[in-house]
Amino acid sequence: MTDALVGVQHEGGVRTVALDSPANRNALSARLLEELDRALRDATGDTEVRAIVLTGTGPVFCSGADLSERGLAAPSRMPDILTAIVESPVPVIARVNGHARAGGLGLIAACDLAAAAQASSFAFSEVRVGVAPAMIMVPASRVVEPRFLAAMTLTGESFTAREAAGAGLLSAVVDDEAALDTWVAARTQAIGKSAPGAVRATKALLRTLPAQGWDDGLASAAATSAELFAGPEAAEGMAAFLEKRRPAWDTAP
Repeated sequence: MTDALVGVQHEGGVRTVALDSPANRNALSARLLEELDRALRDATGDTEVRAIVLTGTGPVFCSGADLSERGLAAPSRMPDILTAIVESPVPVIARVNGHARAGGLGLIAACDLAAAAQASSFAFSEVRVGVAPAMIMVPASRVVEPRFLAAMTLTGESFTAREAAGAGLLSAVVDDEAALDTWVAARTQAIGKSAPGAVRATKALLRTLPAQGWDDGLASAAATSAELFAGPEAAEGMAAFLEKRRPAWDTAP
């Protein structure tokens, strides 16, 4: 049996999906993309999942496309994967274990939260091998400061984790891998303390409101707010607050 290129673990409502092809620096081969697409769809379709953590094994989070497969005629799964992350009903957190290049930055940009250790480096390296960072610029252009994105995509230069955070690609930079685990655990525990339906509604608002005009945005937000305030989660949350107890959905230790 061929070893899997994507590992999956589930614990306490958290689904961890790991790129597991360290021999080629977690390059996005056709088989890895197929497995990643399947793992993400399984996770987003599981109602027991409260958060998804996307990470890798080895010293590199992802080196981008597998250039040894450049002659393949099959269409890339990358658009489907980026869409699955962005449209996931639950938060997706990028645990960036080391360096990231090219398509790896697209995965990071599509996630809701992302953190890396300060030793990590990043590059939109496509122009250095004669192509453009086309697909990954779709999520990147939504989170990265425009001038910084232009400079890095046009030159292919590498940049630090601090620079990535300053430009909006990362949510946080931590000291080392141990601190990275602590940061991710704190975020997943906080999500576990939050009402699942309310988190899903908030994730949907984050995705849809920026594309709406002022009036349409307020109207859709008001409808969402009214629905949630009248729902069972609000009743349980407010009762728990008044009774000084943990709400029924709280899975945090």
